[in-house]
Amino acid sequence: MVMADTESCSSRAVDFAPSQRRKQREKIEVYNEVLCRLRDLNIEESTFPAFEDELWAHFSRLPTRYALDVNVERAEDVLMHKRLLSKAHDPSGRPAIQVRLVQLRSAMDGSQVESVHMKFTGKADAQCSDYPNKKRVHPPPAFGTSSDLEFVHNAKRVVKDMEVMFSARPIHYRLMHEITISTNDKPKLLAQLTSLLSELGLNIREAHAFSTTDGYSLDVFVVDGWALEDTEQLKIVLVKEISKVEKLSSVRSHAINHVRELEKTGNKLNSSHVNMPGSGNDVWEIDTSLLKYESKLASCSYGDLYKGTFYGQDVAIKVLRIEHLNENLRREFTQEVNIMRKIQHKNVVQFFGACTTPPNLCIVTEFMSGGSIYDLLHKQKSGFKLPLLLKLAIDVSEGMSYLHQNGIMHRDLKAANLLMDENGVVKIADFGVARVQAQPGVMTAETGTYRWMAPEQFHPAL
Repeated sequence: MVMADTESCSSRAVDFAPSQRRKQREKIEVYNEVLCRLRDLNIEESTFPAFEDELWAHFSRLPTRYALDVNVERAEDVLMHKRLLSKAHDPSGRPAIQVRLVQLRSAMDGSQVESVHMKFTGKADAQCSDYPNKKRVHPPPAFGTSSDLEFVHNAKRVVKDMEVMFSARPIHYRLMHEITISTNDKPKLLAQLTSLLSELGLNIREAHAFSTTDGYSLDVFVVDGWALEDTEQLKIVLVKEISKVEKLSSVRSHAINHVRELEKTGNKLNSSHVNMPGSGNDVWEIDTSLLKYESKLASCSYGDLYKGTFYGQDVAIKVLRIEHLNENLRREFTQEVNIMRKIQHKNVVQFFGACTTPPNLCIVTEFMSGGSIYDLLHKQKSGFKLPLLLKLAIDVSEGMSYLHQNGIMHRDLKAANLLMDENGVVKIADFGVARVQAQPGVMTAETGTYRWMAPEQFHPAL
């Protein structure tokens, strides 16, 4: 039995093997210091009989890196992390999010000195406020960067009078937002969160990601790019957007599990489905009994478009009329599914799956509540002001750039195929006549809606 060498606020003794001794010793030292600080602060929760065990369980479920990186001088932050993780256990409490303003400090060298926390950027963002020679009014970040930790360590170990030298320099403060998120841990979660923050216009200055031993995540970001006075609004937007991402992931997971269950029980998908070249495991194949139709949105000669739900998620369901099914329509349907299942981008309509078994041929995508740009321009007589027009153009450009980088030619880009979601984001839809470019410049001629076609597209070689 080994106990921390430092003075402890608890009587906890922890068993650990010699190979784990150093890491466990470091973790228990941080645990003891946090516990002491919480009691010194007269935090009521720290006086409860079970609190010592609960706090130790918090540190135990997280990697040792968490204990080494967390700012122990802000013991209240450890308590906040513990509460967020506890809240994430309840499905109704996910995602658990905390957003606050934090102050980052650096010493000025007489001209320009940037905060060690800004090592990833060249210049401070205009929305970050600088406060030289003023006391803190907001807490520091919960975690220090590696350069911070090295600086503090060297200052304590090598130069005891460093404080005297720094006291002669003005202190420089910078305000940013710290976002702490706890939810179910899953593959690519960190990538999804960083992508989402970027889409919201936030610049990530620091990121700290931890996974617990029982399947939850704790991700902390220090960001700028959001108005400092709108902290509560940032939290509202994050809860909404992260919930949407988790719901989409859940829908996909349900669909994949459903197909796998069918395969396990021997109820394989009908072999008479439309042939999909190179489709591999058809995890996107949807059982139409899981779709609920709510209302018809539009009709054409070959099919209907419905609003519906799939595992509780609002979706758009494009249904082909079997009586009008011919070889050309079958080829377009196959091509659209084959392309959409391979692509994923914030400015391309999200593909959920498809049913390729006649007579229930359909494609299921996310529901775009804002309608099409065509409807906005013509039916609602809405004119676009220049800032909105530029935003729409950027959305379309980014979506088309993504498609072209992946060798996909849409070939029918027009206002009716540009859809807007509830947040005003424009996404590209309808890949019925799209093609994957096998050789540069080789495409069939005269495909698309002629009023929207480029002049070059009429040339037989294109």
